[in-house]
Amino acid sequence: MLLKRLYDDGLAQAGYLIGCDATGEALVVDPLRDITPYLDAARAEDLRITHVTETHVHADFVSGSRELAQLTGAALHLSDEGGPDWRYGYAEAAGAVPLKHGDRFQVGKVRIEVRHTPGHTPEHLAFLVTDTASSEAPLGMLTGDFLFVGDVGRPDLLERVANQRGTMDAAARQQFRSVQDLRGLPDYLQIWPGHGAGSACGKALGAMPQTTLGYERLANWALRVTSENEFVATVLAGQPEPPPYFAEMKRINRDGPRLLGERPRPPRIDLARVDQLIADGTLVVDTRAAKDFAASHLPRTLNIPLNRAFTGWAGWLVPYGQEFALVVDAARSGAADQAVRDLGLIGLDRVVGCAELDASALDRRRAAGTRPAILRSVMVEQLEDQLRHNAVTLVDVRGQAEWDAGHLPGARHIPLSELAGRLGEVPTAGTVVVHCQTGSRAAIAASLLQRLGRTNVVKFEGGYSAWQAAGHPVVADAGAG
Repeated sequence: MLLKRLYDDGLAQAGYLIGCDATGEALVVDPLRDITPYLDAARAEDLRITHVTETHVHADFVSGSRELAQLTGAALHLSDEGGPDWRYGYAEAAGAVPLKHGDRFQVGKVRIEVRHTPGHTPEHLAFLVTDTASSEAPLGMLTGDFLFVGDVGRPDLLERVANQRGTMDAAARQQFRSVQDLRGLPDYLQIWPGHGAGSACGKALGAMPQTTLGYERLANWALRVTSENEFVATVLAGQPEPPPYFAEMKRINRDGPRLLGERPRPPRIDLARVDQLIADGTLVVDTRAAKDFAASHLPRTLNIPLNRAFTGWAGWLVPYGQEFALVVDAARSGAADQAVRDLGLIGLDRVVGCAELDASALDRRRAAGTRPAILRSVMVEQLEDQLRHNAVTLVDVRGQAEWDAGHLPGARHIPLSELAGRLGEVPTAGTVVVHCQTGSRAAIAASLLQRLGRTNVVKFEGGYSAWQAAGHPVVADAGAG
């Protein structure tokens, strides 16, 4: 048996290729919408993809299961658990094999056994994997968003994302029972989870790529708790705010992702076209590094740097159903294709064009009389003096848990995820200083405020961490935000 983990850093998501060397057959589990890596991995191992499945209706990315099965002719296997509300709407039309608890199917000499593990979602499945060429005992389990390294999947998403009121307590109790059902499995069982550290599908995911059930019994809080009420209280406490695009992903993945085929490349556009789009009210996202954006950028553009956090913040801040354009760093090879690919993973497909930008292009515009915009920064010593003289309004754009743990005296708390909807709380007069933990979110927030007409915005360089490191006082009063 062959096992290959295919990991996407931006989504902190793991898909898996499981192959049988004897027959050349392969199964792909939880593929992303960009199916190229799975095709390449199978080709590199001289395998043909004969089966495709997924653990549940995903909320954080558009599934590639339908696309991959369509292209390869593989048998598509989808959960038939969870009740009528969470059955796949396209399963019958796609000829999918329905999966119930206890079902089995073969991938060559590799046996896959289906286990219904509700909690994170009602239809969630995990897959026990047995390499029958070596043993009749299971080797590992693909746990999706049920069991992670150090944590379990959050059970609050249906209520907080899909607006199914009053469901999170019952889902947490289902999650507890799913965890208890692991008791009959051996300690040596390999655990191959669907996410790593950084995913919003849990609150304390470990960074290790895999683990064993025995180790999780020692180290994972969820497997040590024996009280159902204690488990429910703990698993629901402190979950991060889910991005709003999760609701769109749930709908798309349940009803059926659109088949892409060959993805067209977005048209390249020049800066004159970008100017016209901005004048027409089209959102333009500048994907260059925050320092380059701060030094010089096109006015009224939103800066979301093309890094590991790009996909997540785009899901927060780029509206679905609207066209938008991209600005990319001209010196970064493949930046436009990478940005379009990453946005497509979460269904943001309406890119009307990409423009390349570098310092020389901005210099030419400046010479022609078009002044680029800048984003000013303030350091710790300057901010301390400004706050002492009540010369600025300080806006903290971190999350609620970070604010509760400690914040600067006199700061206003408006999380970046809520900033556009709470613009009225940001003064139009005087200087507004925005900060986060270290500076990356503050840069996005400042660009957002500038785009929405607040020209008096300054970023606090280094953020809360720099303030603490300088020995300045903070306020820690949980619940004050």
